[in-house]
Amino acid sequence: MEEKQVSQYVLMKYHHINESTMQRIRKCGSISMLTLQKICFALDCTPNDVIEFIKDEGEE
Repeated sequence: MEEKQVSQYVLMKYHHINESTMQRIRKCGSISMLTLQKICFALDCTPNDVIEFIKDEGEE
């Protein structure tokens, strides 16, 4: 977001991502595919640019 100069306010106001979803993002919670799509459109990027998968300890 910083690189693209898009604020949380812009995501909420112009890309229709609500405050509770923004809170989940800040806390590394889960989001829907629709929200991911909105973020990617807003930032002109792909999901690979936005998310990172991290294995939990003990997973194979």
